[in-house]
Amino acid sequence: MRSFARTGGRLKPRWATALAESGHRYLIGADSDGHVPTLQPEVFPLEGLFPDDDAPLVIEVGSGGGHQAVAYAAAHPGVNVLALEVWRQGLASTVALAEAAGGLANLRIAQADAAALFEHPLPSGRASEVWTFFPDPWPKVRHRKRRIVNAGFAAAVARVLRPGGVWRCATDWEDYGRQMRDVVGESEHFEVDPAADAHGFSPRWEGRVLTRYEKRGLEEGRSVWDVTGYAR
Repeated sequence: MRSFARTGGRLKPRWATALAESGHRYLIGADSDGHVPTLQPEVFPLEGLFPDDDAPLVIEVGSGGGHQAVAYAAAHPGVNVLALEVWRQGLASTVALAEAAGGLANLRIAQADAAALFEHPLPSGRASEVWTFFPDPWPKVRHRKRRIVNAGFAAAVARVLRPGGVWRCATDWEDYGRQMRDVVGESEHFEVDPAADAHGFSPRWEGRVLTRYEKRGLEEGRSVWDVTGYAR
């Protein structure tokens, strides 16, 4: 069952240019023109993907326009960042931002269904952190089974994380925040954030950039719920 709703859309001219000229530097499986099919691999080897295979690895699930992944990769050149996104406009935006940052050798992007990739192809015990920031909330009750943060995905994330690795989640939908909290809190694979408040929510992680989407939501009075778990 897909946890995402969109994959295509028209590209802004500057995004199309960035994708055509520089997509092959970042997009896994892209040809010289930046074209890449949605990845559905049986295995997803990480060796040789980055210049330094031994550097800590962060994986962002649903990286959107790439603001978080690019900002973190630029600020932490000693950390490898793998951004997973199915939305082509998001892929193109991420490439454009990476090039605007001067080019980022420690950033790679995969057009892939993250839930499927975590289920089996990604190697075990490799990631230091996994981020799931503002995933599709699927607000209608009949669609909530599509939400990516669930018990099965928690087990898959824990498999990919090294022991002590961190899973960071955030949403501006209160009931999804409670669901995230319960999934992490009830999982045998995670320890709850010791810094969490009495309701089980974590303080805002200082490494999470304030996107225009989040800023607009806060200005409109919406709250953000952060949930953090540590892999056992």
